Amino acid sequence: MTTAQRRRARVRAPELVGRGWLNTGGRDIRLADLRGKVVLLDFWSFCCINCLHVLDELRPLEAEFADVLVTVGVHSPKFAHEAEPAALEAAVERYEVEHPVLDDPELTTWQNYAVKAWPTLVLVDPEGYVVHVASGEGHLDALRQIVSEIVAEHDAKGTLHRGDGPYVAPPPRETELRFPAKAVLTPNHTLLVSDSAHHSLVELDLDGETVLRRIGTGERGRRDGLEPTFSEPAGIALLPADVAAGVGYHAVVADTVNHLLRGLNLDTGEVTTVAGTGEQWRDGDTDGPAEAVDLTSPWDVAWWEPAGGVAIAMAGNHTLGLFRPRERRVERLAGTTVEGLHDGPAAEAFFAQTSGLAADGDRLWLVDSETSALRWLDADRTVHTAIGKGLFDFGHRDGPADQALLQHPLGVTVLPGGQVAVADTYNGAIRRYDPATGEVSTLATDVAEPSDAVLVDGELVVVASAAHRLERPVAPGAKLVSGEAHQVRRPPSVIASGDVEIAVVFTPPTGQKLDDRFGPSTRLEITSSPPELLAEGAGVGTDLVRALRVAEGFTEGVLHIVAQAASCTDDPSVEHPVCKLARQDWGVPVRVVEDGPRRLPLMMGGLDEGI
Repeated sequence: MTTAQRRRARVRAPELVGRGWLNTGGRDIRLADLRGKVVLLDFWSFCCINCLHVLDELRPLEAEFADVLVTVGVHSPKFAHEAEPAALEAAVERYEVEHPVLDDPELTTWQNYAVKAWPTLVLVDPEGYVVHVASGEGHLDALRQIVSEIVAEHDAKGTLHRGDGPYVAPPPRETELRFPAKAVLTPNHTLLVSDSAHHSLVELDLDGETVLRRIGTGERGRRDGLEPTFSEPAGIALLPADVAAGVGYHAVVADTVNHLLRGLNLDTGEVTTVAGTGEQWRDGDTDGPAEAVDLTSPWDVAWWEPAGGVAIAMAGNHTLGLFRPRERRVERLAGTTVEGLHDGPAAEAFFAQTSGLAADGDRLWLVDSETSALRWLDADRTVHTAIGKGLFDFGHRDGPADQALLQHPLGVTVLPGGQVAVADTYNGAIRRYDPATGEVSTLATDVAEPSDAVLVDGELVVVASAAHRLERPVAPGAKLVSGEAHQVRRPPSVIASGDVEIAVVFTPPTGQKLDDRFGPSTRLEITSSPPELLAEGAGVGTDLVRALRVAEGFTEGVLHIVAQAASCTDDPSVEHPVCKLARQDWGVPVRVVEDGPRRLPLMMGGLDEGI
């Protein structure tokens, strides 16, 4: 969008309203305090993998424009746990958020800015007007261009103020472990833990406290060798002895923020990169040579014998991958990249930020955090759901599995006799599912964000991530919890019955254009829950505007929308234009009323001129 277009679309930015502020030294901030600065509002939720991607995408932008740009995170929770002040404070520390954060548990500021998706970015100019809105990931280059234009314009007008912003760093806290993520029992009968916020691995004695060695320097990075660096490592998978002997390493580590798999030799401590390019997958091949295929936030890994490789919980695009160490190849194991809960053949299944894996014979157990679901994949590549109802239902309820509820689980562990323990993270609980009876029970509560568990001599050792330690909280027996069910409180979008237009708004940044020389530059995929909600319009196409028809008799549902657009260098003299892909997934709850709006705009980048 050009400067002239932004001037025509001047809309005053609403005030920032919430419960309180973090990273400001206890000071409340108003937009008036930020006059003279370019303000970037980042509407996020700490459960959301796409939001975590954007936090990392923004770091270079914040550094480049440190004296003129103020980023403000507006935390808009999805789950009940995320609305707890202590949980948000821990998340801001865990993910090294180095800008002010507004705590908006009632979604007041979210609604005032008409936000419809996590993450959404809003640029406000130094005079307090909204000049650009973007949803999803992949907007760094566009934001850099627009911020540069705003800075130049307001520098010339004399309305730009340079200098430090309102960020105040919280006092540091030191513990031996810092937000540990996953753990495994090694062949040497020790515990190997991914010490996520310390960007390293730690080998502990079986007491869970005595440090035997630390693998990694503690710095963010992706260096191999005997002094390796990681970036928020998570899952760890041990290879079968014969496979390890052939490939020269014993364990595979999901190096989450680096979008890599790393191989670890337990004898020497040497680390090598075994899969991934270090670039985040946006589009394109998911099958091929392991070090040539992009990965996206691998969160957990597990050796699964029926597939002959390491299953990968690819949280970043809602799929499962497979790494074959002997062949040094990666391939898609299951999923379509659509976020949701849909069973059936693996190639058609929907997942939602899979974050925990555990293999048990022919079954690969998994937890989908965003649908609060426990599921499994059979050796015949069929997906089933044991617990979970969809993107908007969660809670803490025991009993029959079809009525039981979880809240954003991150870990799963196979117990003796085929039972399964679930690290029910946002409930602070360890749950148990018995496939033989179909019953769900609670083994332990009051655990600080459990993210994994491992069996040690018949005892469950739990990774209490927010407590920065390993714990043994499970007493014999289990207690039943008949807790309340919850639903995500995000306000639904009201649409009309019958014919409705979906319009994904995307304007290429200055100097770029939608380029069709190598095929369509845009893609739009629409499905719904329930599928019968849409009488017409579901499916895949290349136009970002789509006519839908809502079936008669429906008053509510969810539209699942995946959009992407490639904008390329707009210069005929350039033989090979540089293209950047913007992508966003929306799960839009809708309420259908007879006289509702017949147009639903979704902001992927720009300003909506169709209002």
